[in-house]
Amino acid sequence: MGTVKAVAIISGADNDVRGAVHFIQRTTACGEGTQVEGRISGLSPGLHAFHIHALGDTTNGCISTGPHFNPLKKDHGSPTDEERHAGDLGNIVVGSDGVAVISIIDKQIPLSGVHSILGRAVVVHADPDDLGRGGHELSKTTGNAGARVGCGIIGLQSSV
Repeated sequence: MGTVKAVAIISGADNDVRGAVHFIQRTTACGEGTQVEGRISGLSPGLHAFHIHALGDTTNGCISTGPHFNPLKKDHGSPTDEERHAGDLGNIVVGSDGVAVISIIDKQIPLSGVHSILGRAVVVHADPDDLGRGGHELSKTTGNAGARVGCGIIGLQSSV
């Protein structure tokens, strides 16, 4: 299959959150995986949950992106857990300058096929993701990650 590329332009409705996240699906001798690279600014320093949500709908801001992308109907978890939503990408680290530099490789977020993330949304949350281990009533569904402070729809990227 080769390489498929996508991009999401991140923005927040009520804040200065801005950025771009690039997705590159690669097929190699070791199998398939999607590389996620990006830079998001305007965030408070510390950890922020970073997820793929089911819907590419921002008509009502980031809230209309729906729940986490979860085609296999699993509980919320860490990106390294067997039991996790496909869209559970854990936390991004924001420096004292308000900027997060993202570099992730994940095997559950393809850009093609039945579980493709194209047309879905990437969402940055106000709080850290407890990775399903927090004991809060929302831990197994959202990671108790708080408000959605930035989002963008994942679309195919030109190869030029």
